[in-house]
Amino acid sequence: MTAPIDSGTSVMEASRSDFVTIRVAGQLLGLPVLAVHDVLNAQKITPIPVAPSFVAGVLNLRGRIVTAIDLRNRLGFPDREEGEKSMSVVVEHKGEPYSLLIDSVGEVLSLENEEFEKNPVTLDPRWREISVGIYRLDDELLAVIDVKRLLDFEVAAAA
Repeated sequence: MTAPIDSGTSVMEASRSDFVTIRVAGQLLGLPVLAVHDVLNAQKITPIPVAPSFVAGVLNLRGRIVTAIDLRNRLGFPDREEGEKSMSVVVEHKGEPYSLLIDSVGEVLSLENEEFEKNPVTLDPRWREISVGIYRLDDELLAVIDVKRLLDFEVAAAA
């Protein structure tokens, strides 16, 4: 079976793929390990006027300006409760760093490629657009996120 994400964005052993697990509004998501550059606690974010609603603003990461993307908004979840802390994972797309605002980060899972399944046909179109498929874990589903598709805003805006 083919790997869920091309080998440029995931760690490939003969038949396994590794994912950093994150949670957004209770949903378990997986990001390819090699796509994640940093994991950060809550950061000071400066809003950007007239930015799309899913762009929370920018932050300074070791002297580099990083665009912060609110995954709750991007994925259609309700806003975070007032005072509720967030974390972020930093990924790169087209040479630019992006901070994905999440609720929490979990563990790294190494999963068998043969257990990977394509997106169910009943999956919400907004999710189908950014997910390459799922893994059925013991008690929940892990949606595998394609960072390239998640951050391809031109395609998202056209749709």
